[in-house]
Amino acid sequence: MQSKIMPQAGDKAVVLLSGGLDSTTLFWMLEAAGVLCLPMAVNYGQRHSKELEHATGIAQNLGRDLQIVDLTGLRLVLRGSCQTVPTIPVPHGHYADETMRATVTPNRNMILLSTAAAYAISEGAGFVAYAAHAGDHPIYPDCRPEFIAAMTKTLQLCHYSPIHLVAPFGDKSKADLVRIGTALGVPYHLTWSCYDDGKLHCGLCGTCVERREAFVLAGVPDPTIYQGHPEDVLV
Repeated sequence: MQSKIMPQAGDKAVVLLSGGLDSTTLFWMLEAAGVLCLPMAVNYGQRHSKELEHATGIAQNLGRDLQIVDLTGLRLVLRGSCQTVPTIPVPHGHYADETMRATVTPNRNMILLSTAAAYAISEGAGFVAYAAHAGDHPIYPDCRPEFIAAMTKTLQLCHYSPIHLVAPFGDKSKADLVRIGTALGVPYHLTWSCYDDGKLHCGLCGTCVERREAFVLAGVPDPTIYQGHPEDVLV
């Protein structure tokens, strides 16, 4: 089971901040609780490296410096994903579609969480936070409850003092996150979700479709400008 220990005001936590909607909501939630957040992002050679620029701006919005870890060499072994292999096209459609497996980057979250744990140990932080949510479960094995439970146990054993994994959105939908973040005043216009590398959100890839759908279901105006947005891809 995931650790039920949550950081309190004054505690220090490394937050995996991708620049997307989910991790930004978690970052804002922890900061609002008085947690001393150390935002961290990883450059693993992802196609949508633009997210790192957005993550930097988001961290600065709360007066934090973003630690960007350069793991671009991993791109050589992270094969089979449209996120790390430029010749694999980004699939369009809903996350429920089988084609979305092309967006899975091999073992990405274990790598990111392990790196975040090392950073936490170095900084004397007792927590690592990441924003996997229930909508990720069908496609991404490294966002599911079983994975979170296993990594929770691992991080508690990897150092002399336990590192607690914070993943509070495991039973929440992306629409839930939009509601939570809106109440906290999250600047969603600063976030980047698209798996493509264009100037605007494409509106067609799985994460764009999920983003648009979340705002609709939450009943919150979507501040995102999309290049394309056919209505038939929404549920």
